[in-house]
Amino acid sequence: MPDEIPSSSDTGVSGWFARLFQGRADEVKTKQDLAAFLGEFRDRGVLQPDELAMLQGVLEVSSTQVRDIMVPRSHMVVVAKDEEPEQLLKRIVDSNHSRFPVIGDDRDEVVGIVLAKDMLKQFVEDRESFDIEPLLRPVVFIPESKRLNTLLTEFREGRNHMAIVVDEYGGVSGLATIEDVLEQIVGEIDDEHDPEEAASITPQDGGLYLVLALTRIEDFNQFFNTEFSDEEYDTVGGLVMHELGRMPRRGEQLDFGGYRFKVVRGDRRRLHSLEVTRLAPSPAE
Repeated sequence: MPDEIPSSSDTGVSGWFARLFQGRADEVKTKQDLAAFLGEFRDRGVLQPDELAMLQGVLEVSSTQVRDIMVPRSHMVVVAKDEEPEQLLKRIVDSNHSRFPVIGDDRDEVVGIVLAKDMLKQFVEDRESFDIEPLLRPVVFIPESKRLNTLLTEFREGRNHMAIVVDEYGGVSGLATIEDVLEQIVGEIDDEHDPEEAASITPQDGGLYLVLALTRIEDFNQFFNTEFSDEEYDTVGGLVMHELGRMPRRGEQLDFGGYRFKVVRGDRRRLHSLEVTRLAPSPAE
């Protein structure tokens, strides 16, 4: 059954919808109808393509779950509660993140969230007696199935920017930030700490590589000494979608050209990042 448009009691924007439709409300019963309706404004030049994309993102956040946009557990940057101050400082500087989950014995034991600015302040003021315990902030745990519109409301009302995602058994499966949610509406958000070339291919443990979907094929070829064609697509994400013939799902993997490509982050409209592994050559080779 097509997604129905939320009632005014759910959204509080009935006046906005009434002004938008101006007597055509009977034609719009579902979100698909609304998307088509907005598409007419793009075709007439009233809406620019990027404006339409943002409106479509707004429509999709209510049907998108946290599991679709979260940073997977394996790619979480965390700090240990008992970690040496020098190691903590190095992790802060290397990652350029502003918030970090703090763990106990393992990644399933998240004991708090710490801000980089709080740790750096204490380093400067009293490095010798550094103690992370007073800096810990409460953790917000959310299920994988939570809808993004609900999460965005909770972020706003609770003045939180990060939540830890848990599976049905209570184990940590990833994390989600307010930036992750907003990117579903406005697109990828880059800042001064996101240099494309430096971050497009990042080596991980175990012979894995985290590759941004927007990495150009020529850059991928140069890094891995491969010869993938860029005649039909310009990026690694385009390459994967071309080989599959559709938009892949998170966690889905594809083997070709001697490499395994696994989707780490993505949504219904675009891929964000992939995990790439070199495959062992077959005996015949």
